[in-house]
Amino acid sequence: MDTWSKALRHSVVPGALASVASTMALAACGKRETGSVFAGVNAISHWLWGGKATRADHPSLRHTLVGYMIHHGCSMFWAALFERTCWRTLDKKEAAATATVAAATTAVACFTDYQLTPQRLRPGFEERLSRPALLAVYAAFGIGLAAGAWLNRREG
Repeated sequence: MDTWSKALRHSVVPGALASVASTMALAACGKRETGSVFAGVNAISHWLWGGKATRADHPSLRHTLVGYMIHHGCSMFWAALFERTCWRTLDKKEAAATATVAAATTAVACFTDYQLTPQRLRPGFEERLSRPALLAVYAAFGIGLAAGAWLNRREG
């Protein structure tokens, strides 16, 4: 992709699918580990509401909507970087190559989230979920990126 504007246009589908897939994983893992499908998404809103958000188990505009909006925005950010930096590989339309660069992007996102980002701006769901659950959330994110990139380039 030779311009950021193209990358941004191409990032809509992968970003949305990555956001939805990882949110579904957050909900499933949250239900299994905390008894609340909302716990993981609510925890993300700690960016604005602090520690109370990481303990919120019920749906609310304050925690659930804000948490999802932050999560979706971050997903779109990573999808734009993915499309801008990996477009040559993605344009080959090879499933294995697409999955590989999506996995690499996901690994960079996870590393950034937990090694480079200050505690205050980390995702927050790590406060509620186990490491295996975090792996499931990031795996779902990567699958969403790959599926979205694949859909962008399908024949039709």
